[in-house]
Order: sequence, then C-alpha cells, then structure tokens
Amino acid sequence: MKEADQTTEEYILDRVAPLFNRKGYIGTSLSDITEVTQLTKGAIYCNFKNKEDLALKAFYKNIEFVLSPMAEGIRSATNAIDKLYAITGFYRTYFEWSKVRGGCPILNVGVDAQHVNPQLYKAAKETAAQLIGNLIRIIEKGIEHQQVKPETNAALLAGNIYAMIEGGVYLSMLNDDPNYLQNILNIIDEMIEQLKLN
Repeated sequence: MKEADQTTEEYILDRVAPLFNRKGYIGTSLSDITEVTQLTKGAIYCNFKNKEDLALKAFYKNIEFVLSPMAEGIRSATNAIDKLYAITGFYRTYFEWSKVRGGCPILNVGVDAQHVNPQLYKAAKETAAQLIGNLIRIIEKGIEHQQVKPETNAALLAGNIYAMIEGGVYLSMLNDDPNYLQNILNIIDEMIEQLKLN
C-alpha cells in the first residue's frame, strides 16, 4: 500500500525494482508489474514512458538500495585506509543484504541486458566505472595525504579490487555460499594492509 507521502512513481519503483532485479528485463512481464503494484497498465505508463524507462529507473533504485550503506561508511571514515576497509566491511554483509533484492543489480543487469536492452546495459557499465573511479580517488587521496605508499598504481589497484569483489559476489550468488566473497575480502584486506606507510 502506498505511503501517504509517496508519489505514485516512487510507489511503483519500490514494488517493481526488486522484481526486475530477480526476474530480469526480459523475464519481467507487464502482468508481473501490474500484479505486484496492484495498478493498471494505464497507471503504470502514466508515470513511465515505457518498460525500458521503468527498468532503467528500477535499476537505479536497486543500486541506491544496495550501495547507499557503503557510501555512508566511506563518508564516515577519516582516511584512505579506513575508507578502503569500509568498502570491504560493507561487502562482508553484501551477500545477505543483496539477496533481499534478488542479487547484485550490477551483475544481474550486466548479464541480463547486454544483448536486449543497450540503455540498461550502458547504465550497468557506467555504474561499475563510477565505483572503480571512486576507488581510484580514495587511493589517490591516500597517496596525496601520505596514508598510502606513493608507488601504488591507483587505477590498476582499484580495477583489481573491484574485479575481485564482483567475482566473489558472483561465485557466492551462484553457489548460494557467502564464503567465496568472504575469502576474497580477506585477501583484499591483506592488500590494503600492505598499502599503509610504515
């Protein structure tokens, strides 16, 4: 049921975003959407241009849901090393956290939409690039403020960390076993420890 201060668009996205994440763009039908929202087709498309528009906004809703706690942890950390640990700390709870929404939205959309919805696929690629870019900036700031070893290749390290995390997420989701991700995070924590200036 719609909250009093919620717009119809917000209500639809709250109901439909987890559905798109679980079933995918192709797998989510209009009847699924009307069933989960208890709204008519007309009410849905009064608020969204088409299914593509709805799917794209649902993707961003899922990203906000799963990543906003990580952003908060990064903001509250006072130095680069602690910010990197905040990221691995967040991902230690990510397996259960993201399962609530049907898995990792970046992985899901990156695979599901690649050949069927170019706009949605582009959004997933851009989101992954932003996450890597944020990592690069954290590491570069750490070098600048003498918290991270100056010889560190920020771009290479950031790309490796993100690839390792997503690989761990993928294997954990595939096997319904959080240990794949936990083991990768242990390795990344060791890498972070090695970045510190003694």
